[in-house]
Amino acid sequence: MDAKARNCLLQHREALEKDIKTSYIMDHMISDGFLTISEEEKVRNEPTQQQRAAMLIKMILKKDNDSYVSFYNALLHEGYKDLAALLHDGIPVVSSSSGKDSVSGITSYVRTVLCEGGVPQRPVVFVTRKKLVNAIQQKLSKLKGEPGWVTIHGMAGCGKSVLAAEAVRDHSLLEGCFPGGVHWVSVGKQDKSGLLMKLQNLCTRLDQDESFSQRLPLNIEEAKDRLRILMLRKHPRSLLILDDVWDSWVLKAFDNQCQILLTTRDKSVTDSVMGPKYVVPVESSLGKEKGLEILSLFVNMKKADLPEQAHSIIKECKGSPLVVSLIGALLRDFPNRWEYYLKQLQNKQFKRIRKSSSYDYEALDEAMSISVEMLREDIKDYYTDLSILQKDVKVPTKVLCILWDMETEEVEDILQEFVNKSLLFCDRNGKSFRYYLHDLQVDFLTEKNCSQLQDLHKKIITQFQRYHQPHTLSPDQEDCMYWYNFLAYHMASAKMHKELCALMFSLDWIKAKTELVGPAHLIHEFVEYRHILDEKDCAVSENFQEFLSLNGHLLGRQPFPNIVQLGLCEPETSEVYQQAKLQAKQEVDNGMLYLEWINKKNITNLSRLVVRPHTDAVYHACFSEDGQRIASCGADKTLQVFKAETGEKLLEVKAHEDEVLCCAFSTDDRFIATCSVDKKVKIWNSMTGELVHTYDEHSEQVNCCHFTNSSHHLLLATGSSDCFLKLWDLNQKECRNTMFGHTNSVNHCRFSPDDKLLASCSADGTLKLWDVTSANERKSINVKQFFLNSEDPQEDMEVIVKCCSWSADGARIMVAAKNKIFLWNIDSRSKVADCRGHLSWVHGVMFSPDGSSFLTSSDDQTIRLWETKKVCKNSAVMLKQEVDVVFQENEVMVLAVDHIRRLQLINGKTGQIDYLTEAQVSCCCLSPHLQYIAFGDENGAIEILELVNNRIFQSRFQHKKTVWHIQFTADEKTLISSSDDSEIQVWNWQLDKCIFLRGHQETVKDFRLLKNSRLLSWSFDGTVKVWNIITGNKEKDFVCHQGTVLSCDISHDATKFSSTSADKTAKIWSFDLLLPLHELRGHNGCVRCSAFSVDSTLLATGDDNGEIRIWNVSNGELLHLCAPLSEEGAATHGGWVTDLCFSPDGKMLLSAGGYIKWWNVVTGESSQTFYTNGTNLKKIHVSPDFKTYVTVDNLGILYILQTLE
Repeated sequence: MDAKARNCLLQHREALEKDIKTSYIMDHMISDGFLTISEEEKVRNEPTQQQRAAMLIKMILKKDNDSYVSFYNALLHEGYKDLAALLHDGIPVVSSSSGKDSVSGITSYVRTVLCEGGVPQRPVVFVTRKKLVNAIQQKLSKLKGEPGWVTIHGMAGCGKSVLAAEAVRDHSLLEGCFPGGVHWVSVGKQDKSGLLMKLQNLCTRLDQDESFSQRLPLNIEEAKDRLRILMLRKHPRSLLILDDVWDSWVLKAFDNQCQILLTTRDKSVTDSVMGPKYVVPVESSLGKEKGLEILSLFVNMKKADLPEQAHSIIKECKGSPLVVSLIGALLRDFPNRWEYYLKQLQNKQFKRIRKSSSYDYEALDEAMSISVEMLREDIKDYYTDLSILQKDVKVPTKVLCILWDMETEEVEDILQEFVNKSLLFCDRNGKSFRYYLHDLQVDFLTEKNCSQLQDLHKKIITQFQRYHQPHTLSPDQEDCMYWYNFLAYHMASAKMHKELCALMFSLDWIKAKTELVGPAHLIHEFVEYRHILDEKDCAVSENFQEFLSLNGHLLGRQPFPNIVQLGLCEPETSEVYQQAKLQAKQEVDNGMLYLEWINKKNITNLSRLVVRPHTDAVYHACFSEDGQRIASCGADKTLQVFKAETGEKLLEVKAHEDEVLCCAFSTDDRFIATCSVDKKVKIWNSMTGELVHTYDEHSEQVNCCHFTNSSHHLLLATGSSDCFLKLWDLNQKECRNTMFGHTNSVNHCRFSPDDKLLASCSADGTLKLWDVTSANERKSINVKQFFLNSEDPQEDMEVIVKCCSWSADGARIMVAAKNKIFLWNIDSRSKVADCRGHLSWVHGVMFSPDGSSFLTSSDDQTIRLWETKKVCKNSAVMLKQEVDVVFQENEVMVLAVDHIRRLQLINGKTGQIDYLTEAQVSCCCLSPHLQYIAFGDENGAIEILELVNNRIFQSRFQHKKTVWHIQFTADEKTLISSSDDSEIQVWNWQLDKCIFLRGHQETVKDFRLLKNSRLLSWSFDGTVKVWNIITGNKEKDFVCHQGTVLSCDISHDATKFSSTSADKTAKIWSFDLLLPLHELRGHNGCVRCSAFSVDSTLLATGDDNGEIRIWNVSNGELLHLCAPLSEEGAATHGGWVTDLCFSPDGKMLLSAGGYIKWWNVVTGESSQTFYTNGTNLKKIHVSPDFKTYVTVDNLGILYILQTLE
């Protein structure tokens, strides 16, 4: 060792001896080859930790430069950064041409890259398999920086994971092929929610500085997209390693132009993904020589010196690296027991564990039994406790500290014994340790201890309850994620049904869990444990499931909503509402603000039946021709048939080798067709489930299938990711026609009712109609254009049209795209209705044969049955957003226009609706004392209706264009109106006289009445004018802005007014001066609204970026910027801020936009948010006491909200 290195080590010897834990440091040094097992034993024999550290340092001082570097790296890896820093200056220069490090490619650069990427360390006893490692490295090199797949496949336990890790432990490979780094993901057997957790963790790891997003992706589609961006922008030319992949569908989440190395038992898993593919098979057995080499390393003997029993043990172990390691670990501790262990394996004297696992090892059970039996008596029970761990789950030390009621160090010492005997694995990252069992060990433990499992699960719950309250777990606690993900699992396994119901039916738990991991896993648990949750009260279980389904998209998103407020929007009979009401009342006493939606009972839930027949995402559901049965298929590879009325199961078929994407009944209901990711189309007997035909001509996964509507000549259409549609005659073995024209995957196809046309929709964003006879394209509709005015961000908007369904008369077609369902009129291409309710992507829509209902199926694992009449009726009474409201004592009267221009007078408290007239109304208003209503139409006509006797007064003085604004004076004798013709009319309707206010050059945006018969108006021409409405004279003319004046507000002392504009500024004016008092700059979007406080000291302004600014009126200074947390650059406040209103005491500010928010004016922080079903609110009407609020969303739903007291 260099003198400099040696002196540095001696200088800091005391600090090192005082702090380090030698066992973990030695593991690294043994892995690196700089410490022998006998040296390790010598260190272990020292009585205290400090003496063990002193012995280790004494040994290192006698070694070379490489040992110093290995010790330094071990300190870094184990989280001793301060101690490593002390040794940094003494690091010697290690020759690149000599030393074990460089020969095997393990430089400090390699160590750093692999450590950061989560690549597992070499096992303590490691045998090289150079031929296989070289083969993997050659395949990785062939990727040449381009996207592709290298698959290592072989039976479980054959060492695939070790080989994958070893292949990337090479300096030149990493530097030349993967300079962006290596990222290891332990996949394992997963369902959708488990995969989402893995993807969330990976995205967090890849985006540690949170420069791309501050929240976790909420579904697999979003996670896939996030991963693609992170790999492309932050980690280009990096390698993703997927360890232990079981299912092909899992790979689709990673199929986004990455370089991927994966280990699997099934080499066909990559069949469903695109790009170059290379395969490296791993033999199931190590071979005799390699097996002997492992044993020799464990017992520290030369291979030639091993006793003859070693050869027989290798034979009995079937050459499995895992099993040989287990026996080797035992022999290391008891080197004289070769004959004893061989006999146990040969005579099977340990109790045979009944084989129910999917692993094919005949000697494993004996090897496992021996390993466990040889544990010290005082720690055997601790190993039994590990029976409750799930496969592929890494458990933080803290969880086991709680389970065993011990200090961290005590737990780590016990677990290290298990690790040393190959009974447990440890994943170390810095100072945090996570432990996990191999799948084989989990199978062994659960079967061996099956009679104790319930009690073991009960034990962990009891211990948890001693330490934690479920909803108070903090995200910064090491064990937090474990409890959120597995607490319900342990309760269910412990048969603690009462506790499970209390947990799952708790708003606090739902809030805490969804904020951390999103709603998908919670919905999965409601499905998983439904049989338990329904025992208490199935209605309660349904209440909570429905609540999650309708609000999950809000619960997992920042800024996190108030779950109590969301609960208050549920029906009053719901358990969710009752819990929320109870909680809200307690919090209101402490000054919290909550809103009751008092007219919510008028909003009907449009779903009739929600069933969950599958254990995973439902891709399609369809009616039988008689409407009595429903068939469905999904990610669980099954075809299910159940009763349409009750959801009762009739048939279950394991239909394909991969996910089943679509199913269809034949017209006579005799057959059901299914198609799958496995590229096959199958025909089944619908009553018995017997297979009738298999078609195999598509070159990619088959996404859709549909039979003709006539059974006279039965045809089946299929569409595939190969961009083609095919027509099949059931009497022929081969395809009849192939249709081409789509430029991307064909997602769905449907014959028209007369079988003359075939509709198809595609990932290219189009819906195409084909002539069935000629197979030619007839019409194409670009669905993407219908999203261009939606609330979604415009940039790079990808609209994949998922599916379509014809109505019985062929006049309408229903289409699903993204998470929305639309009903289109084919001739006019106009939208008829839309319905929202599914939490996640909608995969399928279909009308019933008589058109009375329709099905939708989704990623949220539900199939929803909707009543068409309800949906269309609900759509038929949509209100326009321009409403007028009068608050009188306890009354709230709302005058509204529905979408077919009918006038409605709605009593907000009783819900009573009076339909007043059928006129084509464009705007309307109520008189202050509710004596009259006035309305204008698109032709410029104005009428007044006397409510007592329905007398109508019509103005002779018609506007030239559509009337947009109308208002009575306080004495109700005069009506003021403005229209697109840039003119304001002042109509004394009782005397039938009219004064015309002319002067604006462009359309009048709006006007406001002032005192003393004055009127303030503002216009697209950038001016604000003050008029005398008795003489018609223009008294003041303010040239306010370069762009349109979007809003004005008048101070309550009537001395000032504000103006806001598309030029991104707001201004404060005095009525006495023609120049502004203050110009308010800082907004980055159109300033759409403004409001003065009641005492006229504050002005609030809101813009199109969702920002609200509060200004000091006297000096124009900015006091507060109110903006909800931006989510990935999306517009905050759900979009534009369109209206503002201060409370009478000036302490609270109300804003409307994508939803409604209440702000604390003193702090500038949000006090409450009310999420409407729709979005894009235009105006909010507020009662004088600031306790009642009225608005209409863009779905035409009316909200009358009242503060809870």
